[in-house]
Amino acid sequence: MKKYILQNLFNSVLIVFGVITVTYILTFQIPGDPVKLILGQRADEETVINVRQELGLNDPVIFQYVNYISKTLRLDLGKSYVTNRDVFNTILEKFPATAVLALCAMLIATVLGLLLGIISAIKPYSIYDYASISTALVGISIPQFVLALFMIFIFGSMLDIFPVAGYLDNGIIFLILPAISLSLRPMAITARITRTSMTEILNKDYIRTARAKGAGEFSILFKHALRNALNPIVTSISASLASTLGGVFFIEYIFNWPGIGSLAMDSIMKLDFPVIQGTILFSSVLFVIINLAVDIIYAIIDPKIKLG
Repeated sequence: MKKYILQNLFNSVLIVFGVITVTYILTFQIPGDPVKLILGQRADEETVINVRQELGLNDPVIFQYVNYISKTLRLDLGKSYVTNRDVFNTILEKFPATAVLALCAMLIATVLGLLLGIISAIKPYSIYDYASISTALVGISIPQFVLALFMIFIFGSMLDIFPVAGYLDNGIIFLILPAISLSLRPMAITARITRTSMTEILNKDYIRTARAKGAGEFSILFKHALRNALNPIVTSISASLASTLGGVFFIEYIFNWPGIGSLAMDSIMKLDFPVIQGTILFSSVLFVIINLAVDIIYAIIDPKIKLG
């Protein structure tokens, strides 16, 4: 177990380092001058030069990169060009809002995905199965931001049932539309994987033997079938989490949800390089930590997998 964890930690460090490098390079490819955006287009050239010097933007890119890596290792992500606030503290302030939205979306996706998949496996080629497959197809096909705009138009504008912007301070109802918009795709993936895995398990000989011995249907489904079908389901949930972390950027921005996603999108619009790099780095580290945890859980629930 220790060898397995250390190996995955080493791989995770390499992934994070790669993300830092690629993000740093791509950040400087964004068109526009952050200094002129901060000072305004009418700022005189001398002031622009002084501010660029103060921010270290006149140094060679390689020196800026080495300095950035050095500071990052000390958890110093710099200060925002726009607000002059510490980037790391700003991200930590925004993280709870993102965590609430992502966890709520994954809870909805996991519960409903498992339920739809199990029902489809129990009643194959029935109206329930076709409805589940259709829902999964729609969920996988429609991008999350398109679904979010559609839900805003239908439930927020036409029917006026749910608010389209706000946070939990104003009531949990503000969580409904963004959470559903974010959950539909992972729910669809989980439902399809659950159906496929459960259908295969339910056709095994030991399931027929259990039925012949008089085992209850509930025991067969959850003690024998679902338990042995969990491996690909856990893998799909892990993969869905990646899409959820990616989709949260757009969903938060569309619904004005005050999380890391909105912070990242605002920083891109304002060419706030330290915040762009900080939010992507934070999300990457969070993602590799979750993947490491899922790999360990995957190995625990399947004794046939040998760690290391």
